Amino acid sequence: MSVPDRLSSFLLVHDADYDFQPHRHSRGSSDSAHAAHVPPHQLAKAVVLEDEAGCVMAVVPADRYVRLGRVSQLLARQHLRLADENRIAALFPDCERGAVPALGMAWGLETVVDDELENLSVVYIECGDHERLLRLEHRQFHALMRQARHGQFSGLRIH
Repeated sequence: MSVPDRLSSFLLVHDADYDFQPHRHSRGSSDSAHAAHVPPHQLAKAVVLEDEAGCVMAVVPADRYVRLGRVSQLLARQHLRLADENRIAALFPDCERGAVPALGMAWGLETVVDDELENLSVVYIECGDHERLLRLEHRQFHALMRQARHGQFSGLRIH
């Protein structure tokens, strides 16, 4: 699968500098990080949330989870919940399931970014398929996420 047109256009409009990190076929963000030999903390995972007002994308490191209450508080929305797979597939028809890029703005979604991603020298993002990641230097990731809200809303996964 090629890079979705919306993602390509978004990166072009923002004059983004990035590289591709190919990897064996994966099944989700944690598996992608492992397959690409990337620390899970450096992979920005897209989590789509919804309520009666619509959808929002929360972006957290792949080794963390979204604390719904904190995102709700940050956005002043009371009933946010995880969007189901069919809803996500409808929002991102040009992406493989489980490989949604953490740049919701490219699809017109309000996006919030967890502060855990702010101090990383390199951030990786799914690019719409299960065989490549986008590699962004800190400066570039920060520039792309400039219009997104930022806050502390993730928790560390304990395995």
